[in-house]
Amino acid sequence: MTFHIDAPALHRTCRPQRITLGLMLDVFRQRRALLHLDDTALADLGITRREALREATRPFWDLP
Repeated sequence: MTFHIDAPALHRTCRPQRITLGLMLDVFRQRRALLHLDDTALADLGITRREALREATRPFWDLP
């Protein structure tokens, strides 16, 4: 007996959650990376140390 799942249909239903989880992980990593930048790099981005700390401490599910 063979069991078949239509993969494109499965991917369509899972895609929004997968993108959201991937986006959350990316945002989490980017926010943590802000903590390791020096003041010169932050100035190049146009943000202050205080703004970087505020952004880095936001929860990972709080997407922009």
